[in-house]
Amino acid sequence: MRFYRLLQIRAEALLAAGSHVIILGDLNTAHRPIDHWDAVNLECFEEDPGRKWMDGLLSNLGCESGSHMGPFIDSYRCFQPKQKGAFTCWSTVSGARHLNYGSRLDYVLGDRTLVIDTFQASFLLPEVMGSDHCPVGAVLSVSSVPAKQCPPLCTCFLPEFAGTQLKILRFLVHLKQDPVFKQSALQPSNQTQVHMRQNKARVRSTRSRPSKTGSSRGQKNLMSYFQPSSSRPQTSNLDIPSLGTLVTPKTSEEDVVANVVEGQAKASEAKDEKEIRTSFWKSLLGGPSPMPLCGGHREPCVMRTVKKPGPNLGRHFYMCARPQGPPTDPSSRCNFFLWSRPS
Repeated sequence: MRFYRLLQIRAEALLAAGSHVIILGDLNTAHRPIDHWDAVNLECFEEDPGRKWMDGLLSNLGCESGSHMGPFIDSYRCFQPKQKGAFTCWSTVSGARHLNYGSRLDYVLGDRTLVIDTFQASFLLPEVMGSDHCPVGAVLSVSSVPAKQCPPLCTCFLPEFAGTQLKILRFLVHLKQDPVFKQSALQPSNQTQVHMRQNKARVRSTRSRPSKTGSSRGQKNLMSYFQPSSSRPQTSNLDIPSLGTLVTPKTSEEDVVANVVEGQAKASEAKDEKEIRTSFWKSLLGGPSPMPLCGGHREPCVMRTVKKPGPNLGRHFYMCARPQGPPTDPSSRCNFFLWSRPS
């Protein structure tokens, strides 16, 4: 409500200065019952503070001269005063957009003179995907008139749109230091220099010098790590069998057939053993239980988790998998509900 009040103050100040004003975007309030899918079941729909604010801001529906109430006009209802199902926002969690189960929260509002004289159409684009809201727009019959100077809040005055790349030095601030402190920090005193020299001498004396044998070797070459290890057995000491021992004797046709049959029998036994193990683990680990069927459509449900703080926070439950829609629509979600048993 504070945002609404500030928005109205700003818009009325621009009107008083002689400018035309267009307010467009997500106002997060469905103004009339025709702009909400379930306004009948909402308690005190007309008493909502946001709707009362819009009542005072907007004129009555229609563009007639005798319907003036507020300084602005809802352009869409001006051209489509009785259009039902004209929604711009849907719940993505429940899939309500599939059945157009939403509300109209996005508007193109214009001051009364501007809408009556220049607005030619106002439209919604529910077929454009990409968000839980859809785009809205309007068509105006106007001509561009160059201004003498850009408004103070024009985008061209913002540094990120100035046309030049920002440098990192822009984010650094020069630190002002006392010149005496700076000189003392850069030039240590004589006493400090003496202590520093003594500390360096101590470090040199306590540091162990490498032995002559180690220094003569120097740093290892990288190729030394790729030399063959001396711990490997020498191949020269192995007895290489003669060529005659490597030649396998010829087998008869019967032996070949017997070997093939034996191999097939072993493969079959291994396959049977694998199937036995698989069936055992399947019986032991049955996997997730099948989803219950909803009562309205006899279709598999979906599992959801309670996220509302309370005693049931984190519990799982089953509900109808169909998208949310009007209760009178048989293709919409039924009211099936079932708690999931703890595993």
